[in-house]
Amino acid sequence: MDITADDVTVVIDGQQVVAPARLTCRAGSVTVLIGPSGSGKTTLLNCLGLLQVPTRGRVLVDDTDTSGWGSAHRRRFWRDHAAFVLQDAGVMDEESVGFNVTMRSTIVGNRTRADLPRLHAALRATGLEGRDTEPAAHLSGGEKQRLAVARAIYKQAQVVYVDEPTASLDDANRHAVIDLFTALARGGCTVIVATHDAAVMGAADTRYELHLEPRCAASDHEDDGAATSPPSTSAAAAPGR
Repeated sequence: MDITADDVTVVIDGQQVVAPARLTCRAGSVTVLIGPSGSGKTTLLNCLGLLQVPTRGRVLVDDTDTSGWGSAHRRRFWRDHAAFVLQDAGVMDEESVGFNVTMRSTIVGNRTRADLPRLHAALRATGLEGRDTEPAAHLSGGEKQRLAVARAIYKQAQVVYVDEPTASLDDANRHAVIDLFTALARGGCTVIVATHDAAVMGAADTRYELHLEPRCAASDHEDDGAATSPPSTSAAAAPGR
């Protein structure tokens, strides 16, 4: 599933937060949104995830313009196709690990009522195997990030939106989470990450850089926010291209 920003611009309180953004995030690849703090990475991510409506421009899902989608249509997109991995991981500490992955449980007790083989496969893929009945409060910060990824795997999401996933992780957890996102992409998923992390950037197929201030010259403006491939990765060789 390709996600495209077509001249997406966001203005808040008279200030341009996101300059006209033009990029396509391809299925089977990791696209990173990079730039200094305050450059609009998270805002653009929210627009691409249909969480925020741009001031101008449009977001396309597989060439379908989403500008006219109402709240019910957006909710269906989130339910059927998308998963979000946020900075706080969105984990409910009082619930079990299994419930946090599947969002389903029995009425009595805390046993998970879901596709158990799929749940166990998602936990195994993220290094959380055998912990489905454990309270999520027992997990470390890195484990909670992996739990959020397990949720996306269980859901079989076609698009995964990720906001600063490694900001508070140690090196071991950082690389484990990066490997999980790369594996999702190689499985055909569209992975879009807002990040400062050089290690995440290095694992990406495409980088899109945002700037604090829009450039004034016409030639510079055309280059502002240009999508590029990391030197070590060929865009033509990326899956789904």
